[in-house]
Amino acid sequence: MKKNDTTLTPDSLLIHKYLSGSENALEILIKRHQARIFNFINSKVQERDTSEDIFQDTFIKVIRTLKGGQYNEEGKFVPWVMRIAHNLVIDFFRKNNRMPKVKNTEDFDIFHFISDSSPNVEHSIVQDQVSKDLQKLVHELPEDQKEVLIMRLYRDMSFKEIAENTNVSINTALGRMRYAIINLRKLIDENQIVLNI
Repeated sequence: MKKNDTTLTPDSLLIHKYLSGSENALEILIKRHQARIFNFINSKVQERDTSEDIFQDTFIKVIRTLKGGQYNEEGKFVPWVMRIAHNLVIDFFRKNNRMPKVKNTEDFDIFHFISDSSPNVEHSIVQDQVSKDLQKLVHELPEDQKEVLIMRLYRDMSFKEIAENTNVSINTALGRMRYAIINLRKLIDENQIVLNI
């Protein structure tokens, strides 16, 4: 194969070549997808050094899985690697017992807590405080509800992904999310947190 033909080689063929002993095939695969996978990890973690560590761990796991003969050809290579990276990001947050940084995304606005009228310094300070208060309250939720809430609102995962990551049915994941929201609202009332609607 000519060097300039590598861009045309399908991922599945490169995997087959790697399993047949070609280390170069794996190098091509990593180079081909590294930007997309690293950017995905970094968008979640937002720390370059940590993102690089998770990226390395992702490909160590990819290599082990491929060499162990556990890779399933039915799934496309990139979505499979992204799932591994995603799980390692979740593990990172679990181990460090850290909440990801809150961003005022559409997903987070599911509660419509904060209005964007009259954006000024005071409003930004209030919004910041509300976000911090909410983070504290989320930590008071039961572990299974907290986990689903973090995955859905902070990690932007689908309920199908949440179900797979927590080894429960989609209905159970949806139920936990519903109870998490109910309990979060109760905690907001009990703690008398004022949320601008």
